[in-house]
Amino acid sequence: MWNAAKEFAGKPAATEVIKTMTETQGFWAGAMLAVALLIYTFWPENVFASQRQKTRLDYLLERKEQLYENLRDLNFEYKAGKYPEEDFQAQRAVLENETAHLLAEIDHLQQA
Repeated sequence: MWNAAKEFAGKPAATEVIKTMTETQGFWAGAMLAVALLIYTFWPENVFASQRQKTRLDYLLERKEQLYENLRDLNFEYKAGKYPEEDFQAQRAVLENETAHLLAEIDHLQQA
């Protein structure tokens, strides 16, 4: 008959095998973690200075999207009753005029 008590008699219990980290090991583990975090944080791909510079065309295309969004918001708010007719027409004319000038400049830059 197999007796589990005899087989494990000479071995330490599972709770006695717990190993602790020495102070030196803890220091080096922390130092390696800090170095890894610094490398990750300051890796050249994450640095803003290494990103390409925006051209005038990039700026104008972003501005065009902003103007289109402003026109959509203005139309929505007018339909919701937040703007009187005359204010809506005046604001819409300003945005459309600015958009027309912007599109003309974008066309000019794209043709050059």
